[in-house]
Amino acid sequence: MALVRKGSRRITVGGVEYRWRMSRKHWCCDMDGGTLAYAVEDADEPGTTLVVETGRPDGPAPVLDPAELVLPAEVAAGIRAALARGWTPRAAGVPFVLHFSAARGPVRGAGASPAAGAR
Repeated sequence: MALVRKGSRRITVGGVEYRWRMSRKHWCCDMDGGTLAYAVEDADEPGTTLVVETGRPDGPAPVLDPAELVLPAEVAAGIRAALARGWTPRAAGVPFVLHFSAARGPVRGAGASPAAGAR
């Protein structure tokens, strides 16, 4: 799963440049009461995509631009947490899912997992 460049933003964490954007499946017509999420990948050598579930409810049509709903500081914290839990952004693989709250950090019991079978 590669990120679409249009609409993505760049962020540098630990000297490495990443691209991130809101996960489209979570902000367009999502009526199942899902949570707001964003996706991150290495900007130079995309491999495994990180998908961060924020735990914040997501409505079917947000009023704000989706990129405004998640601040860069939260994205940087999510990247650091995922790296600490084994995310390898340059290695090929299924998306790495992290359940993360900006206020509390990784959610207990939800942890991180490859996307296969996770949601």
